[in-house]
Amino acid sequence: MPVNTSGTLTKEEAAAKLWGEQSQFVNLAGHDVHIIEAGDPNSENLLILLHGFGASSFSYKDTLEPLAEVAHVIAYDRAAFGFTERPTEWEVNPFGTPGQLEVIDEIVERYGEGKNVLILGHSAGGSIAASYAVQNQSKLAGVILFAPAILTGGGAPGWLNWIFSIPQFDHLGPLLVSSIATSGLDLLYASYYDQSKVTQQTLDGYTAPLEVIGWERAFWEFNRAPRDPEISERFTEISIPTMVITGDTDEVVATSDSIEVSQRLPGSKLVIIPQTGHLPNEEKPEEFASAVIDFLREAVGS
Repeated sequence: MPVNTSGTLTKEEAAAKLWGEQSQFVNLAGHDVHIIEAGDPNSENLLILLHGFGASSFSYKDTLEPLAEVAHVIAYDRAAFGFTERPTEWEVNPFGTPGQLEVIDEIVERYGEGKNVLILGHSAGGSIAASYAVQNQSKLAGVILFAPAILTGGGAPGWLNWIFSIPQFDHLGPLLVSSIATSGLDLLYASYYDQSKVTQQTLDGYTAPLEVIGWERAFWEFNRAPRDPEISERFTEISIPTMVITGDTDEVVATSDSIEVSQRLPGSKLVIIPQTGHLPNEEKPEEFASAVIDFLREAVGS
């Protein structure tokens, strides 16, 4: 059975449609990573933004400008999402945790020399940020765990797990996961406290990466890629300044889970943004950005 892609555009074409001249591609860890920059590259602070499952840098569009007042901001699309290259061959799997940690490390090396580096990770990206922080505390001034999928998973739908190891399904895998094109929007609506705030612009931004040729294969590779199975316990090793931020009605990564993560990190700062769900950065961007800026200033002593 032939498995075709629904995408019709190159990554560059699709990215330009959404971001225009802001769109950039930088080769990191052996593949082209799509990044969005904001702020002064000469700032003494570097803030790296990781998005969650099914999202992209677009999720931070309304917070880039205020965050840029205090840091050079790098938001990037994690492999399989957004407009980052979707390789089919690699030395280190870019879709798994080890490959994603390499990308972060190269961003830190390229943009963070001599700076106060902070990393902010949302949902599944929060578990990646925690994994990086555990292994690289000396390189960071602080870490922000935003509704982090640490105690509960933020990856593949459960019904897919049993088929990942069956070779015969490798060919059909992209077809099996292609339903995310519609079911992913259900997750988006579930991520909002006030669903009336999900505008057509929001929908267009989230679905734009589905125009990229080969997105289905990359999504399949992501879902069967290696994870960090120990992060649910090892995150307690983080000793640098840490903030946990969440919405008060998060049903995707339960608000209670974020509270527990903070409680298990002595000295961490907990911020709960009222009347928001899994995406307070989109529902209340000014309030979200203000909390991040306050923490950054506390972490770097400015």
